[in-house]
Amino acid sequence: MIRFSAEERRWRLAERHRLTESLRIDDVAAIADGLVALHSSDPATVHMSVLVRMSKPSIGAVEHALYEQRSIVRHHAMRRTLWVMTPAVARLAHGAATAKVARAERKRTVAALVGSTDIKDADTWLDDAFAEVIALLQAEGPLTTRAIGHALPHLAIPVTFGVKTKHPAAINAHTKVLQGAGFAAGLVRAQPTGAWTSAEYLWVPTEDWLGQPITGRTEAEAAPKLLDLWLRRFGPATETDIAWWFGWTAGLTRKTLTAIDATVADVDEGPAYVASGDAAPPDDPGPWVRLLPGLDATTMGWKKRDWYVDPAMVPRFFDRNGNAGPTVWADGQIVGGWIQRPDGKISIELARELSSTHQLLLDEAIDQLQLVLGDAVVRPRFPAPVQKDLFDRA
Repeated sequence: MIRFSAEERRWRLAERHRLTESLRIDDVAAIADGLVALHSSDPATVHMSVLVRMSKPSIGAVEHALYEQRSIVRHHAMRRTLWVMTPAVARLAHGAATAKVARAERKRTVAALVGSTDIKDADTWLDDAFAEVIALLQAEGPLTTRAIGHALPHLAIPVTFGVKTKHPAAINAHTKVLQGAGFAAGLVRAQPTGAWTSAEYLWVPTEDWLGQPITGRTEAEAAPKLLDLWLRRFGPATETDIAWWFGWTAGLTRKTLTAIDATVADVDEGPAYVASGDAAPPDDPGPWVRLLPGLDATTMGWKKRDWYVDPAMVPRFFDRNGNAGPTVWADGQIVGGWIQRPDGKISIELARELSSTHQLLLDEAIDQLQLVLGDAVVRPRFPAPVQKDLFDRA
């Protein structure tokens, strides 16, 4: 069995995720592909994750890729999370993960609509509502959720969701129509209405935006291709890591590993997997330091994280739900957290003292990021305890 030490895994991480100086590039889509997908639950994560991997960091270049080239696109996928990925990867992710989520989401929405006195046939109502939204967007152009509700007030009726839960909520039905259409890949989120850190997007029909659909791949077709791609970026990974990242059952995980003839490797946590033919030992990339944003794909890439973050520091750098705040990385390990103060200056808290070489690299990383961000101040939407404390000290 091939053996990967924790240090060798960190070397692979640095190379595969373009975290060393020599591996920076300016192709935004290639950076996204290098991580399979970029987290977009916090809109700023997309831009920040790309910026720290660019040789000439530019917020404008990321926006150009998102909204003009459309070489990357937002789509719900693994674990119901909103991601940004290339259209080719989005098609794989939809077949491998989102389609199943979309079916479950529709079932929940129909169940809630059945309880409304304004709706007689929930399935038909939902299909008709989606058709009306598509017709509106094709006639008027991209619109926000609020604008769609104003234009189609008969769809904005309040419906109670979660009746059998502890926290039922009345939600305007058109918001669930849009959310469901997003899961089903009928609609995608286009530009935000505000700055690049805004989470209020315009909706647009997928085929109008990309020129082709995201749907069309079955789970049996898509899952092996997506897993092979992911392992070439994140392997070695344990079965637990894989099942968690993809939101798969243990059965589907094992079935898909067999389908791609994944190679078994030994890591400190036990058996793990790399893609077939991808077990060559990595080279030492030398010293490096990066400031990664909250929810960066590298930080969130594995469920078992002891090899890159001290377990004692996890409650400091991750919130109670497992969401990572902005982190300081040195040679493949999380060594601290950071935040921007209201005046835009970056504040750091380190878990351990750095060498003089790494301290110089950290100072350079801080200066570069502050230069790129300019007047923008980014507040993480999922701050960890370290961010809250740093902000209170500001």
